[in-house]
Amino acid sequence: MQRVLDWAGTILFACVFGVILVFYDVALRLANLAGVGALERVAVSLQRSLVASYRVLGVGITASISPQIRENESYIVVSNHQSMFDISLFGWALPSNNGKYITKKQLGKWIPAVSTNLRLGNHPLIDRTDTDSALRLIEALGESVERGEASAVIFPEGTRARTGTMKHFRSAGLKTLLEHAPSAKIVPCCLDNSWKLMRHGFLPIPFGIKLRFWVGDPIDRVQGEDIDTLILQTEDRIRAHLDRWRETADR
Repeated sequence: MQRVLDWAGTILFACVFGVILVFYDVALRLANLAGVGALERVAVSLQRSLVASYRVLGVGITASISPQIRENESYIVVSNHQSMFDISLFGWALPSNNGKYITKKQLGKWIPAVSTNLRLGNHPLIDRTDTDSALRLIEALGESVERGEASAVIFPEGTRARTGTMKHFRSAGLKTLLEHAPSAKIVPCCLDNSWKLMRHGFLPIPFGIKLRFWVGDPIDRVQGEDIDTLILQTEDRIRAHLDRWRETADR
């Protein structure tokens, strides 16, 4: 029975997902003609629609969002990363904070709506083989965050944790962001179980996975802070939350 649910959900999800991408690809292009504000509103709607589509897979989401998060404030959002299903959760949970994703340039090329949003929304599309160019793009995003124009969303593990085991942070990109946005608070985030959705790739996507998503209290910045220590503290806070979830699940 589980196998039947897995395949039925996967087929239906592929149809719904495809319709959403085609519709919003057109909507984003039209919104771009009306200006930045319209584009950002449609981008949030896209992410909310993608999260809603997870219901077709029987996905449940338990979310805890800090009441200290302020609307329209610019943050540096730092999270672990497990699968493609993670990404839309940030626009869904933080719709007014204009998150810009630091992601690999290949995602800006061929995916309807997703690539269009990344390109038109000026998200940093990183060439991992060109460190200097990547850091320049991150510097520019940091300066935008400091001016209050956007938030930055970064996954410092550098790649997805395909079995759910959190990797140690690669600090170069996050350190660059922190240096160029010295007054922006850090928002630590933690998510779990989305790796299970990709356990078999897409053939099939397991039905009924329960996702957990935590958006923690913003971490204040202080003058003269040690950025390397701050990065370690942020990583430790995210890892500790993930460990608490796992310990609870094992009981």
